[in-house]
Amino acid sequence: MTINNYLFTSESVSEGHPDKVCDRISDMVVDSYISKDPYARVACETLTTTNKVILAGEIRAPEIKKDELEQKVRDCIKDIGYDQDGFSWKEQTKIESYLHSQSSDIAMGVDSKDNKDEGAGDQGIMFGYACNETEDLMPAPIHFSHKILRLMAEDRKKGLLKGIEPDSKSQVTMHYEDGRPTRVTSVVVSTQHSKDLNQEQVRGLIYPYIKKSIPENLLKELNDKDVYINPTGQFIIGGPDGDTGLTGRKIIVDTYGGAAPHGGGAFSGKDPTKVDRSAAYISRYLAKNVVAAGVSDRCLIQLAYAIGVSKPLSVYVKLSDSDSEKTEDVKNKIEKSFDLSPRGIRELLGLNKPIYEVTSAYGHFGRKHSNNGEFSWEKTDKIDIFKK
Repeated sequence: MTINNYLFTSESVSEGHPDKVCDRISDMVVDSYISKDPYARVACETLTTTNKVILAGEIRAPEIKKDELEQKVRDCIKDIGYDQDGFSWKEQTKIESYLHSQSSDIAMGVDSKDNKDEGAGDQGIMFGYACNETEDLMPAPIHFSHKILRLMAEDRKKGLLKGIEPDSKSQVTMHYEDGRPTRVTSVVVSTQHSKDLNQEQVRGLIYPYIKKSIPENLLKELNDKDVYINPTGQFIIGGPDGDTGLTGRKIIVDTYGGAAPHGGGAFSGKDPTKVDRSAAYISRYLAKNVVAAGVSDRCLIQLAYAIGVSKPLSVYVKLSDSDSEKTEDVKNKIEKSFDLSPRGIRELLGLNKPIYEVTSAYGHFGRKHSNNGEFSWEKTDKIDIFKK
């Protein structure tokens, strides 16, 4: 194979995966505090294991009563669909909270005062990416991996997919020719199921979701032997009972499925002063508008920040055609037209709202933006800036 002809694979995990349960709970905590104070500071980590949930982190916001927060945790678990012997939304699952006040040293570096603009909540590098492989301007393998699990979850919650439990994983491998995805070569879906289903029944239930999720022209050369559904055999014990979950362990699932670099910082559990989250969102927003404007088939953007410093230390742009003059033009337009300070990002994208819980599963990017502000970074309302 030449460098432009290759196989590429991305995976997704469902909202019932132990790590995603933690992401959901951590983002619920962010939304809960932002609902009380749009400028709340929140950094929440969650751990789950057999019949236990532990919260830890730093908060600067109006108090939420312990009982109220515990009920919100149980509501998350119930909505995901867990009512099992080893993990349930009911009282058998114990919930502990070790949330405490934010460090004054961090607050001092971030707060704006004495004519100093608000600084970034931490140092770090963030990446944004877009490509024209799908309508959502996302890489095709991660797009289809997410879609399989999302459709499964929707039908499971409606009672249309009986015997399938919340914990699932998917993986799609695609063949690229001249840098474009041309066909699917393999699909893997592993899903938790009830003890009443055998593997033939599980395969019969899941295979249709592969066909629903991926266009027929991309599946025309896919053989049944290359579709792996629960390849280890049975998958009855799952969720936090089968594997410990932690916030922030699925950062590649959350972004571009490995098709673009990642700065290393997780998103869930963090308020938008944390540039790990907000700068990754604005980077995606900028890259998506560049591609939507027809400037390039692919666009990668990197931003770098220092804690307590408001402006990015660097802005890097890479386009698919390696046209240095065009690349420099895009970079200049970004620096001239967008305020990339933490405050500027939040105001542009409207991030001081309780919009984060829905981001916790099936990717933070490639989603549909809503009128209440969810996924505002997916809008393509700045294409005129880049077309000019």
